[in-house]
Amino acid sequence: MTALPSLPAQAERLIELGVHTLAGLSEGEVRKYAEAAGSAEALLVVHPDRVPASALVPLLSRKGRPGFVVVDMADVDQFAPTGVELPDGPLYLVTAPDRGDHLANWTPEEALPVITAEGRSPLVLTEGIHWLLQQPEVLERNLCFMTIASRLPKPKGGFDARTPAIWISNGTGRDGRERRDAPKVGWCWWGNRHTWLGIASAAGRTGGEGGGDRLRTV
Repeated sequence: MTALPSLPAQAERLIELGVHTLAGLSEGEVRKYAEAAGSAEALLVVHPDRVPASALVPLLSRKGRPGFVVVDMADVDQFAPTGVELPDGPLYLVTAPDRGDHLANWTPEEALPVITAEGRSPLVLTEGIHWLLQQPEVLERNLCFMTIASRLPKPKGGFDARTPAIWISNGTGRDGRERRDAPKVGWCWWGNRHTWLGIASAAGRTGGEGGGDRLRTV
């Protein structure tokens, strides 16, 4: 995969898409954060508390088709970060995101301890979306990914068996033909395998309060 754009370039991309407005941030705050991070090779992310997945997905695009959430995942924003600690503050950095192709055809349950043993952390859904906003080419047919650090807690304990994933619509069924080739946020079962879905992860997360004035690693 190609290297991520520079952080200032990523900041401009988020501003171009209006993500800063959705997050209640000024253009200056986003630019200041990117500048404070220096030359770090990382993905610039808005905290999901500021902008939920449902607001970000329509900003995705592939072959002129906007992204969408499957109709039976209306509760997508209730899938909370689980088993990972996100930095405080509205903006943070994700280092070395990876699609997890080597974990294709593994269940999330099987893959999680492997990711942890590698010293990495699974992605949350909004991190995966931010990655595709900056590098749409990461999403390829038969090489898509799950974001297993986003899970839906059950009222009486435990988690919903669904896990979010991002792939490319075939334009069949309830997707509609007009959505063929569009980026698609859907779900897979926690205990199921899919040969065409890797399990995405990152080397770490770095964040800070005050627009990037004080950076720390989690």
